[in-house]
Amino acid sequence: MSPPQKHTQPVRSRSQRIGLLLFFPGFIIALIGALGAGSIYPKLFFLASLCFITIGSFLYFSAAYLSAPAGIRNNRIMFASLSSRGSIGVIIALFFIAFYILMYWFPFYLEHFIAMFHPLSRMLRGKPAEQYFMYGSLYTFTIIIMGARALMKYRHSRYQIVRTCAVIFSQFVFAFLIPSILAAFNEPEKYVNYFWPLSYKDLFPSNVNYLLNFEGAISKFLLAWTILLTFAGTPVLTFFFGKRWYCSWICGCGGLANTLGDPWRQLSSKTLASWKIERYSIYSVLSLIVITTAILWLNHLFGGELLGQLSGGFIRFYGFAIGMIFAGVIGTGLYPIFGTRVWCRFGCPQAALLGIIQRFFSRFRITTNGAQCMSCGNCSTYCEMGIDVRWYAQRGQNIVRASCVGCGMCSAVCPRGVLNLENGPLAGRIKSDALPLIKSFKSGI
Repeated sequence: MSPPQKHTQPVRSRSQRIGLLLFFPGFIIALIGALGAGSIYPKLFFLASLCFITIGSFLYFSAAYLSAPAGIRNNRIMFASLSSRGSIGVIIALFFIAFYILMYWFPFYLEHFIAMFHPLSRMLRGKPAEQYFMYGSLYTFTIIIMGARALMKYRHSRYQIVRTCAVIFSQFVFAFLIPSILAAFNEPEKYVNYFWPLSYKDLFPSNVNYLLNFEGAISKFLLAWTILLTFAGTPVLTFFFGKRWYCSWICGCGGLANTLGDPWRQLSSKTLASWKIERYSIYSVLSLIVITTAILWLNHLFGGELLGQLSGGFIRFYGFAIGMIFAGVIGTGLYPIFGTRVWCRFGCPQAALLGIIQRFFSRFRITTNGAQCMSCGNCSTYCEMGIDVRWYAQRGQNIVRASCVGCGMCSAVCPRGVLNLENGPLAGRIKSDALPLIKSFKSGI
């Protein structure tokens, strides 16, 4: 018996080492700013940390991916401490969790770090930054930097290039630039790429009345935009493209998962138990926000002390348990432990609603050529939504699942071109025919 192979540390090139040497000083500068210096020299610490981190990251990623031929290489991803629930991954998860806890409930501990974003906030919005502008800025910068990594890594795939560019554009323009411009003109500061039920307050009576009575003209457009996307855009676009038009091209949650979360996508659980939990949890969250919205409108139209108490309790519970704990602390904080898309898979009400339409009323499907499948398992391994893609591929069945976000990674990592993302007629979309070889064995031939 041959001795077990040792998984040696990768040999980094000179450019990669220089990139790391630039990245870590940028992180240290940000940390020093957060400890107090950021309030004294906000512009200096903000620009210095951003430049060091950005240049170091781009230099490292370009050396890691552009120096080799195009194509996906997930070398050592199952053994590296960062991407296999090792000590580095656990430390990063704890850092994410601590950041969310401080931002949501103890923002005063971040006041010096938030102060570093005052110059940017004044330039865009005409007022100092607060914790959520700081978070939105970090969110956007992260998607841009890690999106550049995705463009380098998946540059052989036209679909991945277009999809990644779409999420970068959506986050920068719809979730960062437009809300900042609206705030500068004293209009409601709204992320226009989020709408009900994900942006759950959008259709609450209080928000509808606020926008209707707001003096600015844009507020009426924002209300119409929300209603149009909720009741027209969602069913129509999902019919033609599946839920990928939103979950993989527009949504900021999906954008962060497919950029920052990409190194951890293989950690998503593919067990049957996880699938059962997923179905109960995600539709429970959707039901909760539908019931809450309905109770609020009943209370608004008919009044009543009981309805008022119920609606207030629902809102407080949803904002704390779902909005903060589930979507933030768990959904993003535990990327390095449970894999990316935890929130999208188990909790997002938007994904649940889109999934129902995709499963029963959409032209979208992933077709499989089972005769070419070699059962390597790459498709299942790298499915961030925990779908056992190989099971379908081996049987030549179309993949029509409510949870599929159409990220296309299963197709990208398939070495034989077995999987294809397609739109087609509804008739015959759910194909359950077994492979001819399997049929022959069953018939005794």
